[in-house]
Amino acid sequence: MSADTTRKLFLSDNAASVHPKLWEAMRAADEPDSPYDGDAVSQRLDAAFADLFGRECRVLWVATGTAANCLALSAMVPPHGGVVCHREAHIEMDEGGAPGFYLHGAKLMLAGGESAKLTPDTIRAVIDPIRDDVHQVQPHAISITQASEYGCSYNPSEIAAIAALAKERGLGLHMDGARFANACAFLGGSASDAAGEVDALSFGFVKNGGMSAEAIVFFDQGLADVALYRRKRAGHLQSKGRYLAAQILAMLGDDLWLHNARSANAAAQEIASVAQGRLMHPVEANEIFLRCTPEEREALRKQGFDFYDWGDDAARLVTAWNTPQEHASALANAIAGL
Repeated sequence: MSADTTRKLFLSDNAASVHPKLWEAMRAADEPDSPYDGDAVSQRLDAAFADLFGRECRVLWVATGTAANCLALSAMVPPHGGVVCHREAHIEMDEGGAPGFYLHGAKLMLAGGESAKLTPDTIRAVIDPIRDDVHQVQPHAISITQASEYGCSYNPSEIAAIAALAKERGLGLHMDGARFANACAFLGGSASDAAGEVDALSFGFVKNGGMSAEAIVFFDQGLADVALYRRKRAGHLQSKGRYLAAQILAMLGDDLWLHNARSANAAAQEIASVAQGRLMHPVEANEIFLRCTPEEREALRKQGFDFYDWGDDAARLVTAWNTPQEHASALANAIAGL
């Protein structure tokens, strides 16, 4: 059989195109206005997110998820402190040392947990042995990822248990929400349920149809006050910030963020439905981790599917808001035929 010349992309949701409504929103914002975040569009963000989460918040736009995570954590953690995160967390594995840079050397304190999710017990296993003295790094925050790096979603009770531990120990709680929309779509509840009582949320839009805008949602005004200065110092206070704000508001309008996530999740579920014996983790967002040999992966690539290897005997498949239905069905059929 000859190779299919039409490539079917399951590499990353970062490879997806920008949703047309965002181009329209940026064009509509293309009028003179106040610079930085003083424009009328940026000034609407706080109220828009307060409506979404049902509580007061302060919202800062930035261009990347790495900046969103690190600026949020930098407002919580001093240079001599530590952040408890999963050993597979994006801030540990995929941000090129950015947390150390933004946090001026603060330590990432690595914990375990199934499917890249923390639990109170795995957090305690890291922080309980730490002596309360100047010779050891003291934890100042916990960072969890929704959905996790293995595509698994924290349910509200799991977040509540971690939030209770954070409050008990006087720790900040940050959520890396690069795929927050996908988790919220899977859980079926409100945005507030999917976030829980976190102090700061990095709300991802780029992976979900955005172009260059992420939101840091602070539920603690004091943290936002610190992050405002840190964003400027880090070079992320863009002079024409209205274009970032316009993208975010367009995604929130008519729940486009949730509609896009549901589309991506549905494509992932179709693929997962034929791969139950091969799944390494539950599929609770838009990522599928699949056991398959090098020969099987080569067979899929010869049929036109692009994806990343995951170690020697697995693949990572990621669907997006605009994954064509016929591509998802074709991949499901190809996996079933291995």
